[in-house]
Amino acid sequence: MPDFSGLGKLIIVMGFGLVILGLLISLLGKLPSEGNGLGWLGKLPGDLFIKRDQFTFYFPLTTSIIISIVGSLLLYFFMKR
Repeated sequence: MPDFSGLGKLIIVMGFGLVILGLLISLLGKLPSEGNGLGWLGKLPGDLFIKRDQFTFYFPLTTSIIISIVGSLLLYFFMKR
């Protein structure tokens, strides 16, 4: 039977990291600063926002690409062996 204890620990650490990141992002939005903390996130050039009479479409394309690149770089540097 394969040993998955290392994988289990990795998933637990990643889960705690996501919780801390979520708390950090939610707290940054409440801090008094210029804008709303991370208010620029989701309002970048390239994010699609279409508003018509009874229809609204929003797709954060540029924001998704930036989050993907940052996440990939973090995983690359922290998972490097």
